[in-house]
Amino acid sequence: MKKWIIIGSILILFLAGSSVVIYLNATKPVKAAEQKAIETAIEETSLIHAEEFQLYHGDNTYYVVTGTDEANESIIVWIPEQKGDIITRSADEGISRQEAIDILYSEKTPQKIIDVRLGVIENRPVWEIYYRSEQNLINYYYVHFDTGERLRIIENL
Repeated sequence: MKKWIIIGSILILFLAGSSVVIYLNATKPVKAAEQKAIETAIEETSLIHAEEFQLYHGDNTYYVVTGTDEANESIIVWIPEQKGDIITRSADEGISRQEAIDILYSEKTPQKIIDVRLGVIENRPVWEIYYRSEQNLINYYYVHFDTGERLRIIENL
């Protein structure tokens, strides 16, 4: 009986260790992208302190870094993974996350909002709202960061 407990314990430790190694290897590319994006944002823009990092996969991949500048103002930096211009905005220049959600609710009746993230469509910064409809279908709603204008809807996936 003791032998089975020892074997079971060793097996559990082996599985836990393997899981940790797999997780760390899987997140390594994202951590490298985050580090590269923050370094680029600090070198190329007025960002001096990064607070948050997001990956956006739309028409093109963008790294989105939010933080503060020298005047302690909140800024957002969109960095293309491939070629392209870096987009920088003061957070006050555009609409907030909640304002983007309110725009969605003024036009649609989502059952559940799953995620709201910053991204880029056609070289314009956007809020991407990923939600489920009343029929439990997946939908994407894109709101222009600068103006609050609806730019694109992808429905019923």
